[in-house]
Amino acid sequence: MAESADPRTTCGVVVIGRNEGERLRRCIDSVANVAGPVVYVDSGSSDGSVAMARSRNVSVVEIDMTVPFTAARARNAGFAHLREVGPGLAFVQFVDGDCEVDSAWLGKAVDFLTRNPEVVAVCGRRRERFPEQSIYNALCDMEWDTPVGEARACGGDSMMRIDAFESVGGFRADLIAGEEPELCVRLRASGGKIWRLGAEMTLHDAAMTHIGQWWKRAKRAGYAFAEGANLHGAPPERHYVPQARRALLWGLAMPVAIAAATIVDPVYLGLLLLYPLQVLRIVAKSRMANRMVWWRAVFQVLGRFPEGIGTLYFLRDRLFRRKGMLIEYK
Repeated sequence: MAESADPRTTCGVVVIGRNEGERLRRCIDSVANVAGPVVYVDSGSSDGSVAMARSRNVSVVEIDMTVPFTAARARNAGFAHLREVGPGLAFVQFVDGDCEVDSAWLGKAVDFLTRNPEVVAVCGRRRERFPEQSIYNALCDMEWDTPVGEARACGGDSMMRIDAFESVGGFRADLIAGEEPELCVRLRASGGKIWRLGAEMTLHDAAMTHIGQWWKRAKRAGYAFAEGANLHGAPPERHYVPQARRALLWGLAMPVAIAAATIVDPVYLGLLLLYPLQVLRIVAKSRMANRMVWWRAVFQVLGRFPEGIGTLYFLRDRLFRRKGMLIEYK
């Protein structure tokens, strides 16, 4: 069995962000003394983020904002610079600038990857810093609580083997959302495994306080579902196909059909009861036994509408061969 390696000599960190302020400071400070080189990629901040990062001896990459921005492009730029400043590294930790890395995470992740050479990417428990501030933050915290063990994908916070990341060409820089699961599709296709550890990984600050932010985030998810299904929807992968179909059915086709039928006979308005029935179905399938399961079910069903709009945006962009525009919620 391989001996565990020191993350300070084997792992570099790529942080991306824009106008994250105090959250970025916490993020950088959380990895400064427990990892190798740290690279911060800034995408047009106006709050002094660049100066603050440099004051902490972090390498800074300022990407060209005249080119349409994507988080994938920022991560690729950070990784390229990391390879220059740390050519002998074996692992890279990607983290968003609104996250704080747990003090023990890097060591645990490096140890797991060192001892399991077939695993190419690993993630842990991402938690919301302030789940009590809004229902939207609380829903994010539930979303991050994924099953422990082998997984199909990881999120924006994850550690990867550098050689595996390079072998598949890194992130697809043109994706406006869903770039991490799409990368994991290619990593798994190349023979690698993705793993979710039970260890604490990051504290994330979604800062979602109103429904408009939640709506935009769900719309972005719908766009990612449609684009992912377009790229890797063929069997056996069927990447995001079920999610895209649900968004189209419940978020677009069903409302249009009910509206059209109601013009003929108002009795068809009763079909709207299918939506609360969906809520009941989700609750019945859940293993949770508290009130949050009801909130999650309600917002999952409501989320079909912005997700459906997001899928429609992707279909429009594909039809007219347009470049998708970034959908940000904060």
